[in-house]
Amino acid sequence: MGRRPVTVRVARWSAEHPWRAIALWVVFVAVCFVGGNAAGMKEATSADQAVGESGRAEAIVTEGNFADPAVENILITSRAGALDQAAAKRAAADAADRLRQVTGVASVGTPVPSHDGDALLLPITMSGEREDASDRVQPLRDATAEVQAAHPQLRVEEVGGPSISQALDETLGKDFKRAELLSLPVTLAILIVAFGALIAAGVPVLLALSSVAAAMGLSTLASHLVPATDTTASVILLIGMAVGVDYSLFYVRREREERAKGRSGLDAVEIAAETSGHAVVVSGFAVVISMAGLLLANDAVFSSLAVGSILVVAVAVTGSLTVLPALLAKLGRWVDRPRVPLLWRLTAPRTGPDGRPATPRFWPAVLRPALRAPLATLVVSVGLLLALAAPALGMKLNFPGMEDLPRTTPAMQAYDRLTAAFPSTGTSHQVAVRAPAEQADRVRAALTELAGRAGADPLFAPVEADGPKIEVSADRRVSVLELATPYAGRSDQAARSLDELRDDLLPAALKGIPGVEYAVGGEVAGNQDYARHIGEKLPIVMAFVLALTFAVMVLTFRSVVVALTSIVLNLLSAGAAYGLLVLVFQGTWAEGLLGFTSMGAIVSWLPLFLFVVLFGLSMDYHVFVVSRIREGVRAGMSNRDAVAYGITSSAGVVTSAAVVMVGVFGIFASLSTIDMKQLGVGLAAAILLDATIIRAVVLPSLMTMLGDANWWAPRFLRQKAAAPPADPPAPTPELVGAR
Repeated sequence: MGRRPVTVRVARWSAEHPWRAIALWVVFVAVCFVGGNAAGMKEATSADQAVGESGRAEAIVTEGNFADPAVENILITSRAGALDQAAAKRAAADAADRLRQVTGVASVGTPVPSHDGDALLLPITMSGEREDASDRVQPLRDATAEVQAAHPQLRVEEVGGPSISQALDETLGKDFKRAELLSLPVTLAILIVAFGALIAAGVPVLLALSSVAAAMGLSTLASHLVPATDTTASVILLIGMAVGVDYSLFYVRREREERAKGRSGLDAVEIAAETSGHAVVVSGFAVVISMAGLLLANDAVFSSLAVGSILVVAVAVTGSLTVLPALLAKLGRWVDRPRVPLLWRLTAPRTGPDGRPATPRFWPAVLRPALRAPLATLVVSVGLLLALAAPALGMKLNFPGMEDLPRTTPAMQAYDRLTAAFPSTGTSHQVAVRAPAEQADRVRAALTELAGRAGADPLFAPVEADGPKIEVSADRRVSVLELATPYAGRSDQAARSLDELRDDLLPAALKGIPGVEYAVGGEVAGNQDYARHIGEKLPIVMAFVLALTFAVMVLTFRSVVVALTSIVLNLLSAGAAYGLLVLVFQGTWAEGLLGFTSMGAIVSWLPLFLFVVLFGLSMDYHVFVVSRIREGVRAGMSNRDAVAYGITSSAGVVTSAAVVMVGVFGIFASLSTIDMKQLGVGLAAAILLDATIIRAVVLPSLMTMLGDANWWAPRFLRQKAAAPPADPPAPTPELVGAR
C-alpha cells in the first residue's frame, strides 16, 4: 500500500491526539490575535493609493511641504425666506467668540457671504494633524450647537472634512457592526437547517470565527510590509466566514455520510480527509491564486485586500485539516446532538437496504433534462447566462463621490447647503506645478491668468472675490492652484472640465516657462485615472488567474478538458454577475427595492475584485462536485452515471454552502454605501447562479455530452487512478432511465 496523502496523515494524527490538536489551534489563534494587536496596524496613505497623473500631482504637492491643517466651517442660512444679514453677522460674531475659546481651534477666519447673499460662511482652522482631526472635532460641534441654541431663528451648522468624517464613521460603523452581528446568527440558522443538529451546525461557525480572528492578527502584522486599508478587516470577515464555513461544511457532511454507512469514527475521518479534505486544499489553493492576482494590479488597496484574503483562506484550510478532524473524532456521534426533531428527519444521512446512501428524489428530477438531452439543455442554459451577461458590455466605471454618501446625517445635509451656496467649496481640480524657484513669479502670473479664463467658462465655478486660491511652497519651487467646478464629481460636465483643463487650458498657460512640470489632481482626476488604471490591469490579472487556475485544475484532475471547462464555467458565472450588476445599479428601477440612489455606473474597483473573489469561491463548488464525479468514474461507473452520482451526492452540501454565502453577502448588500451594496449584490447573485444553474444544469449537461472525453490528458499527465476511498451508490432507476 502506497504512502497515504498528507491530508489523511495529518487528519489521522489529529484524530488520535485530539486534545493536542485542539490546544495547538487555540494557542495559534491566540498568538496571532494578541501578537497582531500588540504590533499595531500600519495604514496605507493617500500617496500609497495614488495612480496616474493625479498621483503625480499629489507627489508634487507633497514635495512642497505645505501646511495642510484641517478646516471646518460654520454655515449660517435662513430657515425660511431671505437671510437676515444683520442677524447672520451677529451669529457669526457669537460663533467666532465661542470657537476661539475651544481647545483645538488654531484660528477663526473672517465671515464670507455667498454670491446671492443667502448664506454666510465662517472658516475655522483646527490645530494638530489633519489625519486625526475627526477624532477632535466634537468640542467644535458642541460650541456650534450652543450658537444654534442662541440664534434659533437661523440655521447654524458646522460642516467640513473632519465633521463629515466623524458623522460617516458613526453611520458606517453602526452599519458594519450590524452586518457583523447579523452574519453570525444567519449563518448558524442556515447550518441548523442543513444539519438538523446544533453541535454539527456550531462546528463550522466556530472554525470560521477562529480563522477570522487569527487572520485579523496576521493581517495586522502583514500591514507593516503591505499597508492596510479601511476595507481590509471587512473583507477578511466576509471571505473568512464564507470559506471557513464552506470548508467545514464539506468535511463534516462527508464524515457524517461515512459514519451513516457504518464506518468507525476514525475511518470516517480518514475518508473525509482523503476526499473532502483534498478538495478543500485544492479549492483553497485556487482561492489563494485568484487573490494573489490582485497583487499584479500594483495598487495599495488591492494589495491589502489580497494579503488579508490570502491569510484568512490559508488559516481556514489549515484549520479544516487539523483541528476539525480532532473535533469530529472527540465528539464522535455527539456531533449529531442535540437534534432538532423535524429538521433532523429531513437532513440526516440515510442508507438504503443495501447499506448505501439513499439517493434524494429532488435532484434526479432536476438532472433529468441534462442527462436525457444534454446538448439542448446546454444551449438553452448557456444562452440564458450569456443574455444575462450581455448588459456588462455597457458597464461604466466610476468612484462614488460625496453625492453618493447617505444623506441621513445632518453633516451631509449641511454639505449640500454649503456647496449650493459656495460652489467653490465643492468639487475642485488641483493644479500642481513644479518649476525652478526663479520662475515662481511667472508661474503665479500664469496660474492667475488660468484661473481667470477658467472662471469665465461655465464648466468652472466663478473665482471668489478674494481671488484665486494659489499656494507657493517655502522654497518657491512648487505652486498649487485650486480650480472649482459647480458640478458633481462624477458628472459629465466635471469630466469635460478636467479634459479641457488638462488638454488645453493648463498647457497653454504654462507654455514657454523653462523647466516646468505640471499635473492635475483632485477628486474628478483621481476617479478617471483610477478607472483607466483598472481597465489596464484587469486583463493582466485575469490572464494570471486563468493561467494558474488552469494549471492547478490540470494537475489536480489530470485532465485538460476538466480544466478548460472549469475556466469556461467560471467565466460564465462572472459574466452573468457583471451583467446583473449593470442591470440593477446603472439604472434606477431597483433604487426603492434596495435603498440606493443610482450613480449610473459600477464602482471602479469592483469588477477586478469581484472577478478574483468569484473565481476563487466558485472553485470551492466546482472542485467538490467534480471530485465526486471522478470518484464514480474511478469506481467503474459510466460517465453518465458518474455525473449523476457526483451531482446528487454533492447537491445538499453545495446548496447549504451556497445559502450560507448568499445570506452573508446579502447582509452586506443592506449597508448604506453604494460600494458595499454593489459588492454584496454581486457576490450573492453570482454564488446563487453558480450553485444552481452552473452546477446543476450547465456542468452536468456539458460533462454528459463530452462523455469519456472529459478525462482526456496528454500521456505525460496521466497516472494510474487509485481506487476511490468509498464506493459510490448504484445509479437510481430514474437516472438509469435517462440513458
